[in-house]
Amino acid sequence: MDFSDTHPALARALTAQGYKAPTPVQAAVLDAAPDRDLLVSAQTGSGKTVAFGLAMAGPLLGTAERFGRPNAPLALIIAPTRELALQVSRELDWLYAGAGGQIVTCVGGMDARREQRALSAGAHIVVGTPGRLRDHLERGNLDLSALKAVVLDEADEMLDLGFREDLEEILDATPAERRTLMFSATIAKEIATLARRYQKDALRIDTLRRDEAHGDIEYRAIRVAPNEVENAVVNLLRYFESPGALVFCATRERVRQLYGALRERGFSAVALSGELSQKERADALQALRDGHARACVATDVAARGLDLPDLGLVIHADLPANKAGLLHRSGRTGRAGKKGVSVLVTPYNKRRIVERLFDSASIEAAWSGPPSAEEIRAKDQARMLDDPILTEAPTDEDLTLARRILEGRSPEAVAAALIRLYRQRLPEPEEMFDDVRDQRAPEPRPPGKRWDPVTGDEGGDAAWFRMTIGRQNNADPKWLIPLICRLGHVTKKDIGQIRIFDRETKFEISKEAEPRFREAVKAAAEGDIRIEPAGAPPVKGQGPSPSRGPRPPPRGPNAGPNAGPRGPGGPPRGPGARPGPRPGPGPGAGPRPKIKPRRPGNDQKPPRR
Repeated sequence: MDFSDTHPALARALTAQGYKAPTPVQAAVLDAAPDRDLLVSAQTGSGKTVAFGLAMAGPLLGTAERFGRPNAPLALIIAPTRELALQVSRELDWLYAGAGGQIVTCVGGMDARREQRALSAGAHIVVGTPGRLRDHLERGNLDLSALKAVVLDEADEMLDLGFREDLEEILDATPAERRTLMFSATIAKEIATLARRYQKDALRIDTLRRDEAHGDIEYRAIRVAPNEVENAVVNLLRYFESPGALVFCATRERVRQLYGALRERGFSAVALSGELSQKERADALQALRDGHARACVATDVAARGLDLPDLGLVIHADLPANKAGLLHRSGRTGRAGKKGVSVLVTPYNKRRIVERLFDSASIEAAWSGPPSAEEIRAKDQARMLDDPILTEAPTDEDLTLARRILEGRSPEAVAAALIRLYRQRLPEPEEMFDDVRDQRAPEPRPPGKRWDPVTGDEGGDAAWFRMTIGRQNNADPKWLIPLICRLGHVTKKDIGQIRIFDRETKFEISKEAEPRFREAVKAAAEGDIRIEPAGAPPVKGQGPSPSRGPRPPPRGPNAGPNAGPRGPGGPPRGPGARPGPRPGPGPGAGPRPKIKPRRPGNDQKPPRR
């Protein structure tokens, strides 16, 4: 199928843009009757804008070659966010340019008076967000009496954002004889109710495959320690080196934190959140489109409607709340037939949540550990050897300068300098550690023998160290191992046994790594966590746990400065103490006085006067 049956002006515009064949959603819309309402569910990035642009051509143009003089708008497109509305406006601008279409955009954050003047001058198509369109309608700036087509783009998101009342007021003001097109990623109960109220005998078009994920998106999940999420994002950006990447966070504060961390490491990144002004948002998006920035850190709401070029990577630094959030986020990549990767950074304690999320979305995801620094450096070498700078034909000026550089220098020295220059622009990868909890521990062995947690091999003697956290601090190897490695400048293979007690943890460090580990932890500390040398912990069942500490002295009215533990017949507990056993209940002993329990706090009753 091709676009030969579409309006001639639109067909020429599609050919000029390189369109050869319609996408599934575009073909389904073109096959429908030109006057019938449509309820369409399609994935993000499937060509929906061009689809409803083609569907409107019949009611708007009919058999005319061009539009007449602009007056009251003939079509209204409602989008949930200003970014999506601006994107739709740009798409329709080139699609209807040959037909002389006049398009006006009305979105929040823009000059309302300028929009009012544009509406007064006349328009064929109006694109806007619900809040701003309702405002213009109530002020009498927007005349909907001549509408022939209404489009609700991403209707599910508009309802999620709380625009139901705005939509109902706008739709109630439109003529009864109009064509209504609703596009939504999911057809929930609220969407179906809205469709029954404002559509007549709507044709349901479903281009989604419910039994499989987006074919152009590769889903991955990487397991990390909860305190290593930021490092995982760094290594993912370095490993894929995508021309465009989108990193999702749950809150504005999280966006600021992660954006600052990436900028500090040397990444060209921008941030998007609800607190930014329209100019700041526009500058950030333009930097991404121009290639000056390669990563965007954003919240879910701020990223809705984004259409970024060459966006090949989506990273979920904070996990999506539900299946719809996962699909909407991931749908930013894998658009227009291009491949994309969606990676969920999964803390160890949230793996089951992510697995249920994948099951609900019928997604087969590949699980792995985070990219290691060695893997990233190997990728860097391959990318450098394939860099066009090494294959492009040199100019005469380049050859002249090259000869001057080679004077007195060997080719190896020049190549080494080129390598250093190439690496200088790359942020340094982070040392990451995979989950070792699934590794099966070996049989019990005598203390002091080192065990490699990866291979299970026993080595020579090992040195024992202790850290000031234990079970009462929820100590767990899944985050203790990365902490030990970071503070002690060692790797996972240098760590042997780990024994967690109530108030402390003891662990082994190999003899080979002990000198540098000892030097590194002298000044290293993280909060109240300290690491210091320690003796080997006792074998289980032999002696008290070293975490319990000395037995506390006895309490009571007879405990004094020299009081200590004492049993029957023991030594006196201080000067003047009577020898012999401590008196207690027995023959001839009177009843113990009753002690009234003390009330908590300083709320004791005052004495009677």
